[in-house]
Amino acid sequence: MATAKRSPAEELDVDGVPVRLSNPDKVYFPNLGASGGTKRHLVEYYRTVTTTLGAPLLGALRDRPTHLQRFPDGIEGEEIYQKRAPAKRPEHVATCEITFPSGRTADALWVRSAADVVWAANLGTVTFHPWAVRCGDADRPDELRIDLDPQPGTDFDDARAVALEVVRPLLDELGLVGFPKTSGGRGLHVYLRIVPEWDFVGVRRAGIALMREIERRSDGRATTAWWKEERGERLFLDYNQNARDKTIASAYSVRRTPIATVSTPLTWDELADAEPDDFTIVTVPDLLARRGDPMSSLDDTAHSLDVLLEMADRDAAAGLGDLPYPPNHPKMPGEPQRVQPSRDTDRRNPD
Repeated sequence: MATAKRSPAEELDVDGVPVRLSNPDKVYFPNLGASGGTKRHLVEYYRTVTTTLGAPLLGALRDRPTHLQRFPDGIEGEEIYQKRAPAKRPEHVATCEITFPSGRTADALWVRSAADVVWAANLGTVTFHPWAVRCGDADRPDELRIDLDPQPGTDFDDARAVALEVVRPLLDELGLVGFPKTSGGRGLHVYLRIVPEWDFVGVRRAGIALMREIERRSDGRATTAWWKEERGERLFLDYNQNARDKTIASAYSVRRTPIATVSTPLTWDELADAEPDDFTIVTVPDLLARRGDPMSSLDDTAHSLDVLLEMADRDAAAGLGDLPYPPNHPKMPGEPQRVQPSRDTDRRNPD
C-alpha cells in the first residue's frame, strides 16, 4: 500500500502566535474524507473555538493540567494517551506538576492560550482531557463531575431521561447549579463548579453521596455498581470520575467517531430534544454563533460541598461506606476489597 504524499507545512497565526501546521491534507476521519475530515479541518475547528465565538474551549481548559488523546495517523491509527507534556515544545507552551495516585509526579500541559491548543492539535490531538483542578492548586478540585455512562442495553435516551427527570430536580432541590453536555458518544456529563477547599478524597466522597441519591431516585435506571457484572441494563454513575488522575473529555473536544462528533454543552431545555450525532466539528461553530456557550456562566457561582458531605455522613450512619477506587490507586483507607463479586470466595462461601 503506497504511503500518501505529505502536503506542505504551513504557518498559522493564532492570536498573534505563529503555530506550525504540518501535513494539513492528511485524512484524520476517513468517513469524512478530504472534503471534511483532514488534519486541517480538525486544527481549524480548534482554532475557531479558541479564538472566536467567545473562545469557549479556552473556558473549559484554561489553567488546567491537560492530557492529550492523540491519533497522529488519524482515528483509525495508533492511539497515544499522553499524560506528560512533550519534551520538545515551543516557548509559549508551559507545564504544571501533577501528582499521580502512586505518588509519582509529571509535568502536564498547562493550557493558557489558543496557541497551546492549536499546537497540541497539530500533534494529532483529537480530544483534550483536563483535570478537575487548576494549575495553581493541583490537589484541590474546583469541579465536581457527574458522568451518566450508558451500559449495554441502554443509550443516550436513557441518559437524557435520568438527567432531566432525576439529576436536574435533585440539583435544584439541593441549591446546586449543574451544566450538562453530551459526551460526544452515548453518554452525558453534568458539571458543578465548587469551591476548591477539599482534596480529591473529599470531592469524591461528596460525589458518591450525590450519585447514590440519583441512584435511589432513578427507579432502577441507574447504578453506582463498580463491577460491570452487577450493573445490568442500567446507566453507570461513574463516581470515580472525581478521583485523582481521572479525566473527562472537555467541553468542545472532538471525539474519535466517524463523523467527528464534539462533546457539546447544552441548556437543559436543549437537552430534551438533542441528539449527540448532531454536534460535530462542522455544526458546533454555527451553533455557538447562534446562541453562545451555555457554560459561559459556569464560573459565576462556586458551590460548597457541605450539603453533599452531610448526605455522605447520613449514608455512613446507615452503613453505606466507601466504594472501590480505580485500579491505578493504592488501597485507600476505608475502601472495600477490590474483588470482582463472582470471584469473591468469602462472599460465595460465608462462614
